[in-house]
Amino acid sequence: MDEREAVRVFKALGDEKRLRILSLLRQGERCACVLLEHLNLSQPTLSHHMKILCEARLVTGRKEGKWVYYSLNTAQAPVLEQAVHDLFQLSAVPAEDEACHCQ
Repeated sequence: MDEREAVRVFKALGDEKRLRILSLLRQGERCACVLLEHLNLSQPTLSHHMKILCEARLVTGRKEGKWVYYSLNTAQAPVLEQAVHDLFQLSAVPAEDEACHCQ
């Protein structure tokens, strides 16, 4: 996962409402109307959150009639796990020119 994609993902995860949406989708595919009932959001606000989640590839949507049905993109889980793991991996000892010179 490149840095730009990581920023999109962490932005998507950094909102309480979006985390609640992901939690609701853990129970399976949900119509936008069902999400609206559980979240106390307006339709435009839900659309905004869903756009962010879809752009981060955390959620997929399929249109059926006038409604969109959303589900978790479970294929993204191993990618996210690897990205978080990589963030906490120590790199090699810094080169001499990168070492601290404060002393």
